[in-house]
Amino acid sequence: MARKLSMLASEWWDFTTLDDEILNDAAKLTEKDLLELSREGFKVVLYDTLEDFYLAEALEYITAWKQANDNNPVGVCGPIGPTEQLPLVARLVNELQLDLSNAHFWGMDEWVIDGKEMDVSHPLSFEKADRELCFNKIDKKLRIPDANLHFPKADTKPYIDSWNNGIRCAVMQGGQGDVKHWAFNDPFKREGKYKDTPPSPEEFMELSTRIVDLHPATCMQNARTSAGGIVTGIPTQAITVGPVQTWKAEKVSIWLAGIHDNPFGQRLTALMIGKKIIDTTVPMSLLAAHPNVQFNYYRGGIGECITEMH
Repeated sequence: MARKLSMLASEWWDFTTLDDEILNDAAKLTEKDLLELSREGFKVVLYDTLEDFYLAEALEYITAWKQANDNNPVGVCGPIGPTEQLPLVARLVNELQLDLSNAHFWGMDEWVIDGKEMDVSHPLSFEKADRELCFNKIDKKLRIPDANLHFPKADTKPYIDSWNNGIRCAVMQGGQGDVKHWAFNDPFKREGKYKDTPPSPEEFMELSTRIVDLHPATCMQNARTSAGGIVTGIPTQAITVGPVQTWKAEKVSIWLAGIHDNPFGQRLTALMIGKKIIDTTVPMSLLAAHPNVQFNYYRGGIGECITEMH
């Protein structure tokens, strides 16, 4: 039977093209149900306060970087969204006097304008945010060498090569967008050979770091969270870390504070990963095939999927 057209953007694939049974099952999940989706390779963790939530996220950086030494360079791949953990990372490094000379960091993604990565001077630049919120706050004697900071560029080769030179990625963190992506691994346009059928999981898994077209919902979300709602100020392309690099990370840790995605979205991806329902219209569902995934929820941000007029 033919797949439904998207309710969000008819020329794209997205979660609204899934079978209604999956969508309805997701909406019914309680907090207890979310916890019970945990299985080998997938763990659901709840935090009672935002302070505990973001501290735990920051500590993943510290735990990873503490393993780094001359013979064992260790890195973290981190997002912009959320960002609240980044100043905490810098404070912890400074307080613990943690020498980061053998540590590495990969940025997950960056905006693209006219075929080139966004300049670091632009207010929306992800690299700018990482540097200003975290790395520039670390004492100079402790900082990661600049050569160990890997930010994706339009020429993706150096970034891809950095994943292939023996550096362990202990953890890849991420948030979750409205289209259920990690990084900018958005669903595909509904065109060409994908007009009637979305890419297979096998095809999607072969994607490396690349420039992508962004789903309209992604542009709207980023306008809401980063640009006061001015959608016309948001680029329609970005560079994103791919599944190929994601599967080099020993752990994928997704942080859901209830800000970037809604109660329904936070349930849908957990259901699909927990039950190993993989569909590329929900890119996050591919993480069902990763051996070590953790979903971290702020308890106050889980919300309910109910009809409520305001």
